[in-house]
Amino acid sequence: MVNYIIRRLLLVPVMLWGVTILIFGMFSFLSPVERSALYVRDIPRNERVLEGIITRYGLDQPIYIQYWKWLVGHKNEVTGEVEGGILRGEFGYSRTASQPVAELIRRRFPATLELALLAVIPVVGGGVLLGVVAAVNHNKLADHLARIFAIVGWSFPDFVFGLLVLMFFYARLEWFPPGRVSDWANRAIMSEEFRSYTQLVTLDSLLNLRLDIFWDAVRHMILPVITLAYLWWALNLRVTRSSMLEVLRQDYITTARAKGLVERLVINRHALPNGLMPVVTLGGGTVIGLLGGVVIVETVFNYPGIGSAAAAAAVNLDVLTILAFTLMNGFILVVANVIVDILYAVIDPRVRLD
Repeated sequence: MVNYIIRRLLLVPVMLWGVTILIFGMFSFLSPVERSALYVRDIPRNERVLEGIITRYGLDQPIYIQYWKWLVGHKNEVTGEVEGGILRGEFGYSRTASQPVAELIRRRFPATLELALLAVIPVVGGGVLLGVVAAVNHNKLADHLARIFAIVGWSFPDFVFGLLVLMFFYARLEWFPPGRVSDWANRAIMSEEFRSYTQLVTLDSLLNLRLDIFWDAVRHMILPVITLAYLWWALNLRVTRSSMLEVLRQDYITTARAKGLVERLVINRHALPNGLMPVVTLGGGTVIGLLGGVVIVETVFNYPGIGSAAAAAAVNLDVLTILAFTLMNGFILVVANVIVDILYAVIDPRVRLD
């Protein structure tokens, strides 16, 4: 087990290095003039300015030198200081947000993380529960309803479902507003009395004993969480149902029932652990799917997370910001898949690790 985990962890830097090569390779399709224009906003884009930027950032040098400078940074000949370098946390300047990309990610990512973490609860809990219920009640009413629910959920685009729930629950009923928090709650969070420990509003409000802010944040996140989770909820339902149906037909399940075990123990102790293996395999895809889905969901609900910032950057052709977001998603996907591989081996003792 230990050797397996060590091997998987040693592969993480290699995979991340491959991600950086792939992303920089896409960036290199732009000509030096096109890339130099990314650094210019308020000053005139004449040839002299662009040539100066090309020389300063080495955009006319061989691709491997440009990649190395993008990776570790380059030394400013005037000041002698090292500038740039994604390994140093320098991803460039976001023209859309008018601030460094690293600062943009630091400010926006906690909101997206909070949204994704809350969406995991209905995705895993609801999808697995309904999948088990559908499999146990095969070809009965509960099974038919669960299958209809899964088909509708899998076919519904996120933005369409988000607009529907927004129009009904906010525009008509005025129950769950868009955004992250109300104006009064935002003023309270920005005050000196409110201490921010984790940048997660729900958790920080509990740590500050502000239940009013906690409830306000929850109200704002209910609709985005439901919209974000609905697609993956349906997917987990279908996968769990299919896996459980296959497991329930195995000989050891028949043997357990023949021994006189009650159905609840047969399902929970023998069928469920094996039936959940495909769901664990989907774990990495679920994580990146939730984080990727926030681009649409945050835009629809005006939620100030990393997804809405990525959408704004794409609309304004802010290439540096888009590259940073792509690199961040690649990093999350690699780490999530490694964690899933380890969990898969831990949960299923039949997997040989050595």
